[in-house]
Amino acid sequence: MILYGARGQAKVIYDLILSNNHLLEYLVDDNPPDHFPHNLAVYRPTPELLKDKSLIIAIGDNFLREKIYHEIKHLCEFETMRHYSAYVSRFTEVGEGTVIMPQVCINAEVKIGRHCIINTAAIIEHECIIEDFVHISPTAALAGNILVKKGAQIGLGANLIQGITIGENAIIGAGCVVLKDVPANAVVVGNPGRIIKMNGVENEQ
Repeated sequence: MILYGARGQAKVIYDLILSNNHLLEYLVDDNPPDHFPHNLAVYRPTPELLKDKSLIIAIGDNFLREKIYHEIKHLCEFETMRHYSAYVSRFTEVGEGTVIMPQVCINAEVKIGRHCIINTAAIIEHECIIEDFVHISPTAALAGNILVKKGAQIGLGANLIQGITIGENAIIGAGCVVLKDVPANAVVVGNPGRIIKMNGVENEQ
């Protein structure tokens, strides 16, 4: 197995790989750092280094993770990885390239898309749908029947009430309490959550 990316997210996923008794062969990064734990080799990506490899895109930024996916998807296979301490219902679907971190709890009939990050101790309750390239941050809690659309970011410790929709590429701030639907591209903070930005423009309300 190899990782694409050699920064903070890659260090976390490397530890996840070791915890599951897998081996990491090497990493690739567009701007290789001077050092990576255990002196693992980090190379600039080339088709030869990626071809026919089992790979995880170890990059926290949703947009960049998707961009790299489209650039390399014809070269390699994508690995799905979960920590042994995570609880994932047998009735849950998890897409390729997704990583599930320690102490996560995912309950029945959840559908998780491709290349998502479900981070440490996050809770996803029954029948949620998490689309592709989403990041659920540590300790975030999603009640049942929530739809999180492609590319959204749910911040550290955020809490989402049941039955709502989080729009594509929306950002939910750390500690936010979300009680209603959030439109695409909105940035939401506070308790209760309120939109402070939309499409890069300050919200005057």
